[in-house]
Amino acid sequence: MTTTLPEASPVDFETFGDYGAWEKKPERRDDGSFVRAKYPFTGRITPDGEFPAAPGRYVLYISWACPWACRQAIVHHLKGLQDVVGLAVVDPVRDGRGWAFRSGPDLTLDPYNGYTLVRELYQATEPGYPGHISVPVLWDDHAKRIVSNNFPDISLDLGSQFNQWAADPDLDLYPEALRPQIDELNDLIYTTVNNGVYRCGFARSQQAYDVAVRTLFDTLDLLEARLADRTYLLGDRLTEADVRLYPTLARFDAVYVTHFKTNLRRLADYPQLWDYARFLYQQPAFRDTTKFDQIKRHYFTTHPHINPTRIIPAGFDVDWDAPTHR
Repeated sequence: MTTTLPEASPVDFETFGDYGAWEKKPERRDDGSFVRAKYPFTGRITPDGEFPAAPGRYVLYISWACPWACRQAIVHHLKGLQDVVGLAVVDPVRDGRGWAFRSGPDLTLDPYNGYTLVRELYQATEPGYPGHISVPVLWDDHAKRIVSNNFPDISLDLGSQFNQWAADPDLDLYPEALRPQIDELNDLIYTTVNNGVYRCGFARSQQAYDVAVRTLFDTLDLLEARLADRTYLLGDRLTEADVRLYPTLARFDAVYVTHFKTNLRRLADYPQLWDYARFLYQQPAFRDTTKFDQIKRHYFTTHPHINPTRIIPAGFDVDWDAPTHR
């Protein structure tokens, strides 16, 4: 049975409660550590499969605030897919109904389906869908169903399967010769940094937090040393590993240091990582997809168990446009 969905606008915490009211609560282990929900839709764009590449067929649903979705937006921009794969942007502020489409600066309504909630994409694909609702979503507008909500696969497919129509077909973020190194770095970065900040912020025991925060900063220390003698993580070329790391760095001092208690050090306390993050930010694909206002509004209003007042702090005075040494 398909769930009846309320209208999505405006944000209404009083009526609909906090985010999560319509979704499964996050899983945690017995020791209080956070477990990320699985991504059940794992279709791939392939030349001869169920979802062949074609201009105008697919839509990428994202939030500028969400780091998992920001990665796809960066690849979409880098490859020049603006006229090939559609883009729809949800409101960063969520009440109990979850991600919603509203009008506003740097937002879109849903011009493809007229939906008001991202949940409706999931219900259209699997009526009665009971699981976690996330972005990014890669949507097949011909079949009217989700292709994938598995962020690593979406990024790889956007980076490789639409070259025939891409503005920059020669950009290869996942070159075959570097794939073993990229995969190894991505596994480390995902586990200890991308998801690591959430393991700190969503920990429900001191032990779980202590383990997560130490592991996070151990990896940041390793990355700091790695970047001392190279421009990018893999040397002198931008790869999928850089796209994987950057959104967490962009949110680190703005949100995670305070909201998720990742406060052993700030990003600005790491000379190489801070220089590297600014170097990426000053490239259009990274700058244009980094909306600090939406990032802060999303995090500080979405998790009332962490920030019950929903007051958005002013943050640190840092200059992302300061010259870099790269």
